[in-house]
Amino acid sequence: MKKDKIRRFLVTAVILLGCYLLQCTVFPKLVLASIKPNLLLIVTASFGFMRGQKEGMLLGFFAGLMVDIQFGSILGFYALIYLVIGYINGWFRQMYYDEDIKLPLCLIAGSEFVYGLAVYVLQFMLRSEFNFPYYLNHIIIPELIYTIVVTLVLYPLILFINHRLEAEEKRSASKFV
Repeated sequence: MKKDKIRRFLVTAVILLGCYLLQCTVFPKLVLASIKPNLLLIVTASFGFMRGQKEGMLLGFFAGLMVDIQFGSILGFYALIYLVIGYINGWFRQMYYDEDIKLPLCLIAGSEFVYGLAVYVLQFMLRSEFNFPYYLNHIIIPELIYTIVVTLVLYPLILFINHRLEAEEKRSASKFV
């Protein structure tokens, strides 16, 4: 049982670190209209509705902390946003079915929209930059679309890894029963 938790922790850490490295190194070269997808948000939301609120919060906190360290001016700003996104997506664990991709796409799109709004309100509007229609049309909506397109590729991979981990956990649990 403990071995399975360690395996899940290591695989989750590798996924998180891999997406962070892709977001920091590869995707800045693949920008479209100065927009890049938010891979860490995809991972945070996916683990939230696949594994529940606790794992969504933990993964979101560490994803946001990595973004804070790399890009943030205030330590903890992105960690809080990602933590809340992971927690909210964890509410949908009861409604989540592996076969249906509509719910994950809607949740990730909603998470991306909330993320964009939170960044606008807390970093731009509080500094008296009130050009919301510009920010919505040039930042939030294009990033949302790009993130959804990348979700169509990344989500099935995360789902496959989650299925493999759950199968291993069930197999090792059945040995003890």
